[in-house]
Amino acid sequence: MSNIPETGRTPRVQIRLVVIQILVFSLLLTLGGRLWYLQIRNGKEYTDEAKNNHVQQVVQPAVRGSLLDARGVPLADNETRLVVSASRTELMKMKDRGKAVLTRLADVLDMKPDDVINKIRLCDSKTPKPCWNGSPYQPIPVTDEATTQQALQIRERAEDFPGITAEPTAVRRYPAPGKSRTSQVLGYLSPVTDAEIEKAKDTDSPFLRSDQVGRSGLERTYDKELRGKAGVTRYEVDNLGRVIGQAKSDPAVPGSNVVTSIDARVQAVAEWELYNAMLEARKTYDKNTSENYKADAGAVVVMENKTGRIVAMASQPDYDPNAWVGGISAKDYAALTGKDSNFPLLNRAIQGQAAPGSIFKVMSTTAAVNAGYEFNGRYPCPSSYSIGGQVFKNFESQGHGSITLGQALEVSCDTVYYALAHQQWLNDGGMKPKKDAKDWFYRTAHQFGLGAETGIDLPNEVTGRVPDRKWKQDFWAANKDYWCKIGKRGGTYVQQLSYENCLEGNLMRAGDSVNYSIGQGDTLVTPIQMATIYAAIANGGTLWNPTVGKAVISPDGKKVTEIKPKSHGRLPMTAETRGLIEEALAGVATRGTAAWRFGGWPQDKIPMHAKTGTAEVYGKQTTSWFATYTNEYTIVMTISQGGTGSGASGPAVRNIYDALYGLDDAGNQDLKRALLPQPQKTLPKIEADGSIDAPKIKPYDPEAQKVDPDAPPKTPDGTKKPDDDDQTLAGPPAHRD
Repeated sequence: MSNIPETGRTPRVQIRLVVIQILVFSLLLTLGGRLWYLQIRNGKEYTDEAKNNHVQQVVQPAVRGSLLDARGVPLADNETRLVVSASRTELMKMKDRGKAVLTRLADVLDMKPDDVINKIRLCDSKTPKPCWNGSPYQPIPVTDEATTQQALQIRERAEDFPGITAEPTAVRRYPAPGKSRTSQVLGYLSPVTDAEIEKAKDTDSPFLRSDQVGRSGLERTYDKELRGKAGVTRYEVDNLGRVIGQAKSDPAVPGSNVVTSIDARVQAVAEWELYNAMLEARKTYDKNTSENYKADAGAVVVMENKTGRIVAMASQPDYDPNAWVGGISAKDYAALTGKDSNFPLLNRAIQGQAAPGSIFKVMSTTAAVNAGYEFNGRYPCPSSYSIGGQVFKNFESQGHGSITLGQALEVSCDTVYYALAHQQWLNDGGMKPKKDAKDWFYRTAHQFGLGAETGIDLPNEVTGRVPDRKWKQDFWAANKDYWCKIGKRGGTYVQQLSYENCLEGNLMRAGDSVNYSIGQGDTLVTPIQMATIYAAIANGGTLWNPTVGKAVISPDGKKVTEIKPKSHGRLPMTAETRGLIEEALAGVATRGTAAWRFGGWPQDKIPMHAKTGTAEVYGKQTTSWFATYTNEYTIVMTISQGGTGSGASGPAVRNIYDALYGLDDAGNQDLKRALLPQPQKTLPKIEADGSIDAPKIKPYDPEAQKVDPDAPPKTPDGTKKPDDDDQTLAGPPAHRD
């Protein structure tokens, strides 16, 4: 028996109990804290992860909205096709990475094995087309032209084709109504990329991996409206992948339809006439180069004057946008992008840049008036103009005596503009410009909207170029080293020019100014810019932003959002000046350089205004320009290396007008034959079920206009046509493109 009293052990026991209690409470507190962290602090994250581990998504692509012409005719819509797709994820799990499966598939589809294998390659900087630039986790289309028999073989022999599906799917279609492709205006689609998915994930229009997106044209501009919203059904599955319930379902929402201002009938005429004009130009002998004109590219724009809406827009060479549907082949891709393709993907109406030649003179005339010269004053039009020993000539060295600015526009007298531009250059200080130099000719071009985008609702529009003093300085700084390297005094034309540019290429020389005044030298414009300018002259001075989209209409037709025209300024001219210029342009069509193309035109009923242009480009054949307008429409056409303005482009532009107004060769109008004598104002009606009562369109028949190719062209007074239509620069200019 211990002699230690009972009370002696009590304090130690109590201390131990307290320690144990502290440890227990500490453990409980730690566990509680951890539990709070997992269930409350990060509870949502882990809950979502748990759900994702047991949820599978099935995506139902939304039906893309249609692109319609102004009367409801589909320019781009959808059709159901049998699409054969391959799951790259499944194929990569196989020992041979799916090569055997794809080889068997190629045999069924009557394709080459390499073509099928290449279809599912992932695109990168080193992989040539064809390849897949979408997500590697979604089924990759191999073909969208499978037959019913081929689809049945694949589905009935599923064990031979693991990872391969054959399903009816809505795919994009470009029906080309009336044979009007409208290629570059419509654009094309391709799969969304991972980078695009990541970029758009927090926006109001995120992408799904199954989405196709617009890459150019209207498909790109209005992609968000057209795309709709894909449907997603989420299924709960167990750890063996068996469905145990449906978690959530979001139905697919079809995309909206975009109504355009394009008239498919006029578009068909514009495309055919541009194409034919280029073919005819290639049959014409160019005496300056001793070979036929190459006519390698061209564009035409038909625009409503009072709104800026585009009725037709064609560019050559063009392409079939259906080539991109279901993935483009290597052959087609090479044809569209190879060095010998002449780049048909370019929309030359908004991306083709060239010197404008004499159609630029409406700006030079306005600049002269704004600088203080009287429109109806008298100005000498000699056969040539000399500056520092260099001679600048009129076309065929022809002089016209003393004439007004209006008459200078009519006969396209270069020397009048040479003298005015030279005088202004001297007034501004010549080679040593004054601090307050007015630069009327350059300032006016900027005020007309040149050197800037017009704001058209198509992607990748280019700005052209106004070669003013700032541009000269910047261009010289960028190219001085190169010019100094290759320049040689007294060498070839290019060497001598480089030598001069090396020394003083940043200075505005007299030769630069006189060339610029007639739309030559370093000046670059686009057809859409010139159409906007001539439409502004026609409508009273408003520079409209050209638009192709006219309205966005919901799939059921209930919601209509009209795309209103917008203006980006006014022409820098008074109403009096505009009226005088308009009178002169009417004179060009009735008695001037374009008159021989408008024989029999009903000028009293449908006033025609025109300006021809034949621009010289160093090392190439001349560029044909023809700018025209009536009260309703402006049409501008250009053909690269096509010859003279009215010579190459004139007949095509006249035929487009004849089709618009329903005119025959004698100028008689038949409104039953007229395609669009007045702009389309009403919108097509889309029914609740999405159907559209669109009219049928027949292919354009040029024979309906019945132009006798053997009859010699005549002017309205019955005289034979001139040998050429425009007074162009003769002799090497001080600086050329």
